[in-house]
Amino acid sequence: MNNEIKHTWQLQHTAEHVWNGLTDSEKMTKWLMPNDFKPVLGRKFMFHTKPIPQMNFDGEIYCEVLELVPMKKLVYSWKGGPGDGTFNLDTVVSWTLTPKDGGIELELVQSGFTEHNQVTYAAMNTGWRDHIGTRLVELLNKAYNETASH
Repeated sequence: MNNEIKHTWQLQHTAEHVWNGLTDSEKMTKWLMPNDFKPVLGRKFMFHTKPIPQMNFDGEIYCEVLELVPMKKLVYSWKGGPGDGTFNLDTVVSWTLTPKDGGIELELVQSGFTEHNQVTYAAMNTGWRDHIGTRLVELLNKAYNETASH
């Protein structure tokens, strides 16, 4: 059984630049999904996406900031379900920034998947790796290039 998703990206950006991409609500909307995130410990927020009724998911992801170490680590809960107040997915997402080779190694870990979440695990693992991570890297590169050209 797979209970943890883990991906790492090597970025040639400063910790501040990567942190801004991870914690700015407007930027998060571009690479992840619409949200009302604010980088405040204990803050409850939501991501909004397309419902997937066949997976018993109403399109709302309920989150809370659990750990916040500026420029180093961001951890939040990630819960979803059918929209009746119950959750069939109850995980934790952790982003860790580590200086490496003149840039930042960005690690994503999403943990807490159960045997009942294996289809969701497979879909999210592919999504983080092939789509969301790629969009985040593209956003960071674009923002960096725009800043550098001014």
